[in-house]
Amino acid sequence: GISGEIIKLKRESTYCSSRFDFYFETKEQKGYIEVKGVTLEIDGVARFPDAPTERGTKHINELMAAVENGYCGYIIFVIQMKGIKWFEPNYATDPLFSETLKSSAERGVRIIAVDCHVGPDFMEIDEYVDVRLFCECDRGEPSPVAE
Repeated sequence: GISGEIIKLKRESTYCSSRFDFYFETKEQKGYIEVKGVTLEIDGVARFPDAPTERGTKHINELMAAVENGYCGYIIFVIQMKGIKWFEPNYATDPLFSETLKSSAERGVRIIAVDCHVGPDFMEIDEYVDVRLFCECDRGEPSPVAE
């Protein structure tokens, strides 16, 4: 995770031609965080995206570039419900995004998923959810993802 106390936090920060949700600095690290809202659930499994997303794939590619240039990169999937078994990319809907997400984890981008309590006028992050980055067509061992 993030090492040390955050001493700088900036919303809507640009790197290359992407605008990420957050830029942060600690004494030891600098990095970018992209947050994605997840509403699709199938058989207790949260999946993203629910529609093809060229912009999402571009964000992942530019986060990988930031990591290659010494920054930390995080993608946080905020699952807007409880009762989820795990999170996985939606290969059926957007195979390019899904493969790019898997590749980004292998190259140092940290992939995190959290679930939420949701009410009529609130949403509260609750617990970490397991992240599985394997392809639906290959139900072998999930790719390891460090949180």
